Amino acid sequence: MRVSRGIRALGAVALLAVAPAFAEKLSSLNLHLPQDDEEFVGAGADTVNSACRACHSIEMVLTQPKLSASVWTAEVNKMRKIFKAPIDDADVAPIVDYLVRLQAGS
Repeated sequence: MRVSRGIRALGAVALLAVAPAFAEKLSSLNLHLPQDDEEFVGAGADTVNSACRACHSIEMVLTQPKLSASVWTAEVNKMRKIFKAPIDDADVAPIVDYLVRLQAGS
Protein backbone atom coordinates (compact mmCIF):
# COMPACT_ATOMS: atom_id res chain seq x y z
CA MET A 1 0.00 0.00 0.00
CA ARG A 2 1.36 3.41 -0.97
CA VAL A 3 1.41 6.17 1.57
CA SER A 4 0.85 9.60 0.16
CA ARG A 5 3.43 12.33 0.58
CA GLY A 6 0.97 14.32 2.65
CA ILE A 7 0.53 11.55 5.18
CA ARG A 8 4.30 11.00 5.38
CA ALA A 9 4.84 14.74 5.87
CA LEU A 10 2.16 14.83 8.55
CA GLY A 11 3.87 11.89 10.32
CA ALA A 12 7.23 13.68 10.17
CA VAL A 13 5.71 16.85 11.64
CA ALA A 14 4.07 14.82 14.42
CA LEU A 15 7.39 13.13 15.17
CA LEU A 16 9.14 16.50 15.38
CA ALA A 17 6.43 17.74 17.72
CA VAL A 18 6.93 14.93 20.23
CA ALA A 19 10.73 14.68 19.90
CA PRO A 20 11.41 17.32 22.61
CA ALA A 21 9.35 15.31 25.10
CA PHE A 22 11.43 12.20 24.40
CA ALA A 23 14.67 14.15 24.50
CA GLU A 24 13.71 15.57 27.90
CA LYS A 25 13.14 12.08 29.28
CA LEU A 26 16.44 10.81 27.85
CA SER A 27 18.62 13.54 29.29
CA SER A 28 21.84 12.59 31.07
CA LEU A 29 22.14 12.61 34.82
CA ASN A 30 25.17 13.48 36.92
CA LEU A 31 25.99 11.12 39.74
CA HIS A 32 28.34 12.11 42.54
CA LEU A 33 29.41 9.33 44.88
CA PRO A 34 30.75 10.13 48.34
CA GLN A 35 34.51 9.99 48.69
CA ASP A 36 35.66 7.08 50.86
CA ASP A 37 39.33 7.64 51.63
CA GLU A 38 39.13 6.08 55.08
CA GLU A 39 40.89 2.76 55.71
CA PHE A 40 40.75 0.11 58.40
CA VAL A 41 43.63 0.33 60.89
CA GLY A 42 45.39 -2.03 63.27
CA ALA A 43 46.69 -5.58 63.11
CA GLY A 44 45.29 -7.34 60.03
CA ALA A 45 43.90 -4.17 58.48
CA ASP A 46 46.08 -4.40 55.38
CA THR A 47 44.46 -7.69 54.39
CA VAL A 48 40.95 -6.35 54.99
CA ASN A 49 41.69 -3.12 53.13
CA SER A 50 43.06 -4.92 50.09
CA ALA A 51 40.42 -7.67 50.03
CA CYS A 52 37.24 -5.92 51.13
CA ARG A 53 37.55 -2.23 50.30
CA ALA A 54 37.68 -2.86 46.57
CA CYS A 55 33.91 -3.31 46.76
CA HIS A 56 32.82 -2.22 50.24
CA SER A 57 33.12 1.06 52.08
CA ILE A 58 34.17 1.10 55.71
CA GLU A 59 30.76 2.49 56.60
CA MET A 60 29.06 -0.46 54.93
CA VAL A 61 31.17 -2.90 56.95
CA LEU A 62 30.67 -0.99 60.20
CA THR A 63 26.89 -0.98 59.85
CA GLN A 64 26.64 -4.78 59.69
CA PRO A 65 25.00 -6.51 62.63
CA LYS A 66 27.36 -8.18 65.08
CA LEU A 67 28.23 -11.53 63.50
CA SER A 68 29.97 -14.60 64.86
CA ALA A 69 33.22 -15.90 63.37
CA SER A 70 31.35 -18.72 61.63
CA VAL A 71 28.88 -16.31 60.01
CA TRP A 72 31.71 -13.97 58.92
CA THR A 73 33.53 -16.99 57.47
CA ALA A 74 30.42 -17.88 55.46
CA GLU A 75 30.13 -14.25 54.28
CA VAL A 76 33.77 -14.06 53.20
CA ASN A 77 33.48 -17.40 51.41
CA LYS A 78 30.29 -16.20 49.70
CA MET A 79 32.23 -13.17 48.43
CA ARG A 80 34.93 -15.50 47.12
CA LYS A 81 32.75 -18.20 45.57
CA ILE A 82 29.65 -16.36 44.37
CA PHE A 83 30.98 -12.86 43.69
CA LYS A 84 34.49 -14.03 42.70
CA ALA A 85 36.31 -11.73 45.11
CA PRO A 86 40.05 -12.33 44.70
CA ILE A 87 40.67 -13.48 48.28
CA ASP A 88 43.25 -16.19 48.91
CA ASP A 89 42.38 -19.17 51.10
CA ALA A 90 45.07 -18.06 53.55
CA ASP A 91 43.43 -14.62 53.92
CA VAL A 92 39.99 -15.85 55.00
CA ALA A 93 40.87 -16.49 58.67
CA PRO A 94 42.74 -13.17 59.15
CA ILE A 95 39.85 -11.24 57.56
CA VAL A 96 37.31 -13.01 59.78
CA ASP A 97 39.46 -12.45 62.88
CA TYR A 98 39.78 -8.75 62.07
CA LEU A 99 36.03 -8.31 61.50
CA VAL A 100 35.12 -10.14 64.72
CA ARG A 101 37.63 -8.04 66.70
CA LEU A 102 36.37 -4.88 65.02
CA GLN A 103 32.79 -5.62 66.04
CA ALA A 104 33.89 -6.52 69.55
CA GLY A 105 35.47 -3.09 69.82
CA SER A 106 39.02 -4.21 70.40
